[in-house]
Amino acid sequence: MLIGVAGALPDRPGDISSADVRNLAELGFQGTNVKLGGPGEAGDADLRHARGVIADAGLVIAQSNGAYGSLVGHSDADRRRGIDGLIAHMRATRVLGAHTCYVRPGGLNPNGPWFGHPDHHLDATFDRALDSLRVATRAAEDLGVVLAFEGHVLSTVDRPQRVAAILDAIDSPALSFNLDPVNFIGSIWDAWRPNAVYDDLLDRARGRIAAAHWKDYVVREELVLHVDEVTPGQGVVDHARWLKRLNAAEPHAWVLLEHLTLDQLAPAKQAVDAAMAHAGLSWDPAS
Repeated sequence: MLIGVAGALPDRPGDISSADVRNLAELGFQGTNVKLGGPGEAGDADLRHARGVIADAGLVIAQSNGAYGSLVGHSDADRRRGIDGLIAHMRATRVLGAHTCYVRPGGLNPNGPWFGHPDHHLDATFDRALDSLRVATRAAEDLGVVLAFEGHVLSTVDRPQRVAAILDAIDSPALSFNLDPVNFIGSIWDAWRPNAVYDDLLDRARGRIAAAHWKDYVVREELVLHVDEVTPGQGVVDHARWLKRLNAAEPHAWVLLEHLTLDQLAPAKQAVDAAMAHAGLSWDPAS
């Protein structure tokens, strides 16, 4: 496995500096993601700039991540706009040389793709997501890009069974799963004992996991359930166990630390490195 970080570089590829990337390399990260903005916002010159400064620092672009319309909109036109936006990001991913292009299933909440909506959990909404992913995967095959789709309890890809349904229905090397187990903690029972959720995701997606967004969380002391992300090592997750299981299932996966401020990067990396050592593992050399 390899260790990287998501969200630690400037939002626009053209603004990424050598100093930004050198800071990540000095912390021991092997790869990073690159944000693309909206479809077509990042021109080829900016993408080549980002690719160059990241390579010069000895890092790999593990994942690209851009914004686009919903893949589950009610109308064919809405979904087509979402697919076309994602395809534009696939083309940018190819210019970047990123290992994967991140895919969110999209949603029906106008505030954003990861906000809840009651219709997200309907079979009809899931079927629209599946249809959109089929079209997107065919485009990825043509472009030579690997997609990595993610799920969340608030999205239509809301449980491990739906992850498996997508992977079973779209049997293509151009479609992989972006494992983010904290996203699937949907009840207090799961929150206190998350290993069962994690194991279920791993078992159902085994062989198709290209990357994992790595986080930790605590249960806030409130009268209703609130799960808050914290720096790895400060929460509920047994990182050594999870890393050992991921390595057994997907030894070439990227582990991307996510949702961290710049001052949290060093302690988070140290905590995950310590968990790797506790599991008897070490990071593979980046190629």
